[in-house]
Amino acid sequence: MRAPLLLTLPLALLLAATPAASRDLDQDEALRLRREGLIMPLETLLHQALARYPGASLLEAELEEDDGIYIYEIELLTADGVARELELDARDGRLLKDEED
Repeated sequence: MRAPLLLTLPLALLLAATPAASRDLDQDEALRLRREGLIMPLETLLHQALARYPGASLLEAELEEDDGIYIYEIELLTADGVARELELDARDGRLLKDEED
């Protein structure tokens, strides 16, 4: 009887320590959130991201929810050929992350 508990306890602790994964939102959810005023328009934040890297091209943009926070993940290819990943808070446009991808 003790053996199953000894095997499941470490697994339970591992799962509890694992951070929650973010969830990608589809275009219908994004549109609803925008209409409700919960997130900024993607176009606005794209302009902000591209202004950081003049001449950059958009590779990909996604809206994610991570622990109740909506985040636009924007991937750019700079004029120098460097891929960058930016994360912007979708509510206020605050830059959360900017790193080479």
